[in-house]
Amino acid sequence: MRNFIQKTADKVLAGGVVGGEEAMKLSGGTGSDRYLLFAEAARIRDHFVGSTVHLCSIINAKSGRCAENCAFCAQSSAHATDIAVYPLIDEEEIVRCAKSAELNGARCYGIVTSGTGIQPGEELERICRAVSRIRRETSVNPSCSLGIMDYDTSLVLKEAGMVTYHHNLETARSFFPSICTTHDYEDDVETIRSAKRAGLKVCCGGIFGLGETFAQRIEMAETLRELDVDTVPMNFLDPVEGTRLENATFLTPLECLQTISVYRFMLPSKSIAVCGGRSTNLRELQSWIFLAGASGMMTGNYLTQPGRPPELDRQMLNDLELTTEVCA
Repeated sequence: MRNFIQKTADKVLAGGVVGGEEAMKLSGGTGSDRYLLFAEAARIRDHFVGSTVHLCSIINAKSGRCAENCAFCAQSSAHATDIAVYPLIDEEEIVRCAKSAELNGARCYGIVTSGTGIQPGEELERICRAVSRIRRETSVNPSCSLGIMDYDTSLVLKEAGMVTYHHNLETARSFFPSICTTHDYEDDVETIRSAKRAGLKVCCGGIFGLGETFAQRIEMAETLRELDVDTVPMNFLDPVEGTRLENATFLTPLECLQTISVYRFMLPSKSIAVCGGRSTNLRELQSWIFLAGASGMMTGNYLTQPGRPPELDRQMLNDLELTTEVCA
């Protein structure tokens, strides 16, 4: 196994592509083979994207009452959870939080809204005004996550100053019907294609620990490679009481790290960021995400769950002697 890991890493460094069968074999390592997998993934990361860490932050700008029935989501109207429910917050608050994210070292700031998608009208206009101000008043790159989106809306947001559109596939096409039945997987794929056609960067990944197999994780990685996304956010399920997946078990820290490493082998030149569920799934091994090939992480709070205080993340990076990426 050790020889296979090293040979596969050398293949990637030489420009080769890791296929599904190879990725499955990489996922099967145990014991010290796992640690070699992590180290080789970090070597691939350093070669293609460097060792500088990028930080991102988000704001839950509109919460709850979502018509989608995603099994994991606390904001779905299909679930009875105790999350805060509120309409789109005002422009000033969105901009204020962007400035706070900048002070905490974030280079990307995401405006996230619940719901199937955003329609032309007052909400979209308010988001566009906030995006424009963020570009003028901060050095962070504004991002939006507004659900399923068409090409024309992508252009409107790009004109306002949005740099990146975030829209997760959540899981593999073959597993998606087990997670969501209120829209088709192809709607998500087409959203990514529309954003790319509009000249936007795309942040697109998923959630692990939904009940999918490792083969389905690899299937999603192959789709992300085909779509040529720019950043891959990797989330690990933090089960919320009241959702269909409330009784799901956490992934082990080493399984999380192994998944990160396999994704680095398969997507060597992409920015890979560890986001939701980092604290609850990785626990004492959070710092290992960078030793396993990740190149970024979300700092601050998540959508409906609190995150770690940013100062703890900064201390972790200092202890690892890692520097953070600075916005242009």
